[in-house]
Amino acid sequence: MTTLINTPYRPLFGWTECMLLLVAIFWGTSYGLTKDALMYVGVFTFIGIRFGLTFLMLLPVLVRDFKQGKNQDWLRALPTGLVLSGIFVCEVSGVFYTSATNAAVLISLSMILTALAETLINRSRVPSSLWLMGMLSCLGVLLLSLHSGFKMSFNLGDGLILVAAIGRAIMVTLTKRLTHNRSITMLSLTAIQSLVVTIMAIIVGWFSHESIAWSSFTQPAFWLISLYLVLMCTLFAFFAQNLAISRTSPTRVALLMGSEPLFGALFAMLWLGESLSLIQWLGALVIIASVMRVSTNR
Repeated sequence: MTTLINTPYRPLFGWTECMLLLVAIFWGTSYGLTKDALMYVGVFTFIGIRFGLTFLMLLPVLVRDFKQGKNQDWLRALPTGLVLSGIFVCEVSGVFYTSATNAAVLISLSMILTALAETLINRSRVPSSLWLMGMLSCLGVLLLSLHSGFKMSFNLGDGLILVAAIGRAIMVTLTKRLTHNRSITMLSLTAIQSLVVTIMAIIVGWFSHESIAWSSFTQPAFWLISLYLVLMCTLFAFFAQNLAISRTSPTRVALLMGSEPLFGALFAMLWLGESLSLIQWLGALVIIASVMRVSTNR
């Protein structure tokens, strides 16, 4: 006689996985929509508005956490906010100068760079697999910069996105080191970081004499894009990631989030009419495969 043991059923693709997939889709669309938003306002104005709205939406949570004494180490959020400011200046400027497709693919290299940075900071031996994936990703960047006739086209925007990817790696390791076992909630951390980014965008925009077309603020399309980025690409993404970390395996999280650049490329093709040559598609797939391989081993 065969005895059936009742074990809890774990679906291969449940609500948690669906939410993570939505985050990857939302983040993938953010590059094309950011490119659209920059048709209305300048880089620093856009950054200031996006993160200013994020801060205002998180302000009630920040006030509540301060009243409950949960943010005694809030000063540790300030350096991470400065780093985040630099990341978004490079990232948004990069989107302005390069294609949304390239931006979505190149920024994903931050996963490999973060793994490398954590290994070096912990003073442990860098695994040979990480070196291999790093070299493959470099090959992918080279292929992505080639056009028909094998002509190299690595522009300023591509370089800025790579700097932003390096910044993301620094951001992750710095935030982990500064906030580990400290008294500050993650939502409050996000709120303070958003405030710092907003202030820095205003200051740099002022001293750089960035022109502001006030008529752009009357355009519904601009505000719809800004609200979408705040609600879906920041607040919802934050909630979904934290929920997923507690409910599913790191491998599933990494695999689903690693699909972000693919959705970014597809959205840029459909929304902006961008296209890649066959050799560029090969480069993009090499980068995505390398990133997903590294992320599943972390």
